[in-house]
Amino acid sequence: MRSSGILLHPTSLPSRGGIGDLGPEAYAFADFLSEARQGLWQILPLSPPGLGNSPYSAISAFAGNPLLVSLERLAERGWINNDSLKQLSNRQKLKIDFDAVKAGKLPLLRRAAQNFLEANTSDRKRFEAFKQENSWWLDDFVLFEVMREIQGGEPWSSWPKELARRDPEALRQFGLKYQRELEVERVVQFAFFEQWRALRSYCAQRGIRIVGDVAIFVNYDSAEVWRHPELFYLDQDLLPTVVAGVPPDAFSATGQRWGNPLYRWDVCKSTNYDWWVQRMRWALETCDIVRLDHFRGFESYWEIPASEPTAVKGRWVAGPKDDLFKVLRARLGDLPFIAEDLGMITPEVHALRSRLGIPGMKVLQFGFDNPGAHIYLPHNYVANCVAYTGTHDNDTTEGWWSCAGEETRRYASAYIGDANDGIHWALIRSVLASVAGMAIVPLQDVLGLDSDSRMNTPSRQDGNWGWRFEGGALTPALAEKLATLSVVCDRMPEVPAAERKTKAASPEEFAA
Repeated sequence: MRSSGILLHPTSLPSRGGIGDLGPEAYAFADFLSEARQGLWQILPLSPPGLGNSPYSAISAFAGNPLLVSLERLAERGWINNDSLKQLSNRQKLKIDFDAVKAGKLPLLRRAAQNFLEANTSDRKRFEAFKQENSWWLDDFVLFEVMREIQGGEPWSSWPKELARRDPEALRQFGLKYQRELEVERVVQFAFFEQWRALRSYCAQRGIRIVGDVAIFVNYDSAEVWRHPELFYLDQDLLPTVVAGVPPDAFSATGQRWGNPLYRWDVCKSTNYDWWVQRMRWALETCDIVRLDHFRGFESYWEIPASEPTAVKGRWVAGPKDDLFKVLRARLGDLPFIAEDLGMITPEVHALRSRLGIPGMKVLQFGFDNPGAHIYLPHNYVANCVAYTGTHDNDTTEGWWSCAGEETRRYASAYIGDANDGIHWALIRSVLASVAGMAIVPLQDVLGLDSDSRMNTPSRQDGNWGWRFEGGALTPALAEKLATLSVVCDRMPEVPAAERKTKAASPEEFAA
């Protein structure tokens, strides 16, 4: 079934408190998607971000980002007094000040969690069930989170030896000493997943599927590496011996040294990929479709000695290839994945994706640079692909156009014709009218915003991930324009029959 949607991470919503969250503005955006006849909402990883506030450098592969919890929703449930929320700024800032948000929001969130633990509410049974059902990741995560706080945010390998190496008695003693703090963090995760699943249900009733995102690599300073050091290439001091990145290319003479520890795929295989099965099962329970970031790393990845300051002296090493996906399919069933297959992609990577039947990505902005990039133009698309005007890693379409060279502009104008309502609408029409089964547009392009609204500039260390849109930007006229395009391009969402039989619920009915 053909479909279309919008790429927008929840942090970019115009919620109060300086950052987007899972509260009223998220439901308003879902309503806009419904009015615009869009059936897909693509997001970035929902995990708690680590280095540089990047959701792709998270401190957990399973936990939710506490900053996305809506305090307004918690106030509605009686977890916190509405008067306490007055200190949260309601002034619209178009860039997130992450330090200020953490300083203002996290103490209130933990106070709400404390209040919840002290009260005897109807939510308590669900909390106990949540703890029991998710203990396989939750217990280790809250230990990691509280230890990290106690150790002043230092990487886990620098903690006291008995904690870094997970001595059972040391963990038991820590759990007893910080029992209350650990329980507070469990409540925060409970609040996140209550609110996320409520929002997802609200979307489902409107025929909107969530496209999630899984980064292939995990952050070194994460609960996963601390819990499973045997799955990674670490030395006797528990430090990485080799790290991830990409080699030098036309954009960077030294490549990109990401610094993530690399998997010991032989060890992963010896456990029948249990950790990967857990990770992908969780992703598919959290979202409807999952984008696999850096898909080429499953075929082969760039291995950099940890002692090297750049990515220059690396080498290509074979990944797990079909073997991992055969296990995932056998244990999880259907795999509704999207392969992020952009950049320097080899025929072997395309062949792997083709064998697995996973759709790849086509970014229209890329198609006008040179004849070799024409694979990204709509006349070369196939049905089993996902077409984008741009992604979170690209400049906005307006920003791209303002910086495009004369030759690129000439080719683009020849291909798309007149752009009387803006270059962004010309590209949006092109991807929605294409044969691609799915077409997704960043909200920045729907709004026609310039480079100031770019979400991420790869290899830039600071200043990313902070964009937010202004309240009131999603007008009825904009929804109508998108809806008309969706109808004529046969991309209208289909509300499941089981959902159509029930009365459409209000956001309040889904509030957690």
